[in-house]
Amino acid sequence: MATYAVGDLQGCLEPLKKLLERVKFDPLNDRLWLVGDLINRGPESLNCLRFLYQMRDNIDCVLGNHDLHLIAIARGHRKPSRSDTLDEILNAPDCEELIHWLRHQPLIHHDAQLGYSMVHAGIPPQWSLDEARGYADEIQSVLHSDNLDEFLINMYGNTPAAWDKHLTGTDRWRCITNYFTRMRFCRADGTLNLEHKGSANDAPVGYAPWFTHAERKTRNDRIVFGHWAALEGKANTANVYALDTGCVWGGPLTMMRIDDLQFFEQRL
Repeated sequence: MATYAVGDLQGCLEPLKKLLERVKFDPLNDRLWLVGDLINRGPESLNCLRFLYQMRDNIDCVLGNHDLHLIAIARGHRKPSRSDTLDEILNAPDCEELIHWLRHQPLIHHDAQLGYSMVHAGIPPQWSLDEARGYADEIQSVLHSDNLDEFLINMYGNTPAAWDKHLTGTDRWRCITNYFTRMRFCRADGTLNLEHKGSANDAPVGYAPWFTHAERKTRNDRIVFGHWAALEGKANTANVYALDTGCVWGGPLTMMRIDDLQFFEQRL
């Protein structure tokens, strides 16, 4: 049995299929982890969702910002942007079934036996792994509840910029969601800069990549994440594994076998 984690697909299905063939993925014994952003911008978003839905018993997936964006559009709370490539999903006869499955995916996946956790963007420095799992559960409960539409309507925005345990309602939901699905740079206290999207060496003054803060509470926890293509798969930090290598932008799709930390790459 092997466990493989793969970076942001964003509709790039063929590279995923080729990687699964290369590693001889066995659906009876192996598991596939996906760091989110399954769809959008790439050539086969609908086929990606259908393919993963068909193998849903063999995968563990977390939600990324593009996945949440799709859910918001499908529920009528957002209009597609010019760069979105989601119409094929939205017009598909099985759209409702696929969206239902997607909204039931978590923001964090933790495997105690392997000793790894997976998120889309990251975990802020001020949260322990247990705290992060608890906050992720809050959002997952909202996604499953009658508050789903209120959450989606108020999901977009860059504030609050920092966590406060006394936050309530939609501000609390938005802050938690931004940490898990949009974060790149932050201050040591978790204050976010969500506008800057450069490389790790191009941090705004006073900010640093979330995983480089010396007092980060999860520094001894092994974390797999995606979201940040500008890292080119290089976090250069112990226990942190960056898997988004920008397949949709011309880079490779990167897969890591968690059991022995062997990496595999495949381009479009």
